[in-house]
Amino acid sequence: MPISKDDILKIAALAKLELNPEELESLHHDLTKIISYIDQIRQVDTSGIVPQSQFIKAENVFRDDIVKPSLTKEQALSNAPDKDDDYFRVPRVL
Repeated sequence: MPISKDDILKIAALAKLELNPEELESLHHDLTKIISYIDQIRQVDTSGIVPQSQFIKAENVFRDDIVKPSLTKEQALSNAPDKDDDYFRVPRVL
């Protein structure tokens, strides 16, 4: 499936890119090579191969969640430099 310079210019316009003639020629050459590689890959017979999402056995390495007691509001706010009742007070960010 060859790509034309007009196709490249259309794609460049959609991406809001301005290409000079040297860049257009270089891009045309590179994209033609990339598409030829893709065509080569498409020719490989994969009919007997089962699709996989992973190639190595993956296991969950995380521990189980265990509910533990946490801080009370008073304990959490005890070291706060500035608080307002049950809330932390922080500088306004704009």
